Amino acid sequence: MKGSCHCGAVQFTVRLSDGINTASRCDCSFCAKRGAVAVTAPKDGITYTAGQEHLTLYQFNTGVAKHYFCKICGIYTHHNRRSNPDEIGVNLACLEGQTPYLPEIPVHDGQNHPSDVGEEQLAGTLRFAAQERSS
Repeated sequence: MKGSCHCGAVQFTVRLSDGINTASRCDCSFCAKRGAVAVTAPKDGITYTAGQEHLTLYQFNTGVAKHYFCKICGIYTHHNRRSNPDEIGVNLACLEGQTPYLPEIPVHDGQNHPSDVGEEQLAGTLRFAAQERSS
């Protein structure tokens, strides 16, 4: 799949592990504020086609996860996961033809991170119900 940030400076292709079937969110302090829906790809599944030099890195707490943003428009594109270093999470909204407004999205318990407690748990489910629009 092709992807890009909002301004188009960062462009990439990504090979997802299981399409959008892995779509999820997290309730850790950072992800709760970021609000993105991430899908899973293998760590070697992303190839930059333009603008890799426009990415900036943010790390916090343990410093293991690496969150990448376009330093021009500020959009989060992907991150190297703390829970599984062999995977990356990719911002679903950055992928061509995709939307983060899925009917249901599992929300992982990032406040009790699986790397700390030994197992992954869900904090809940985020639901989106589209409203009919009048013409």
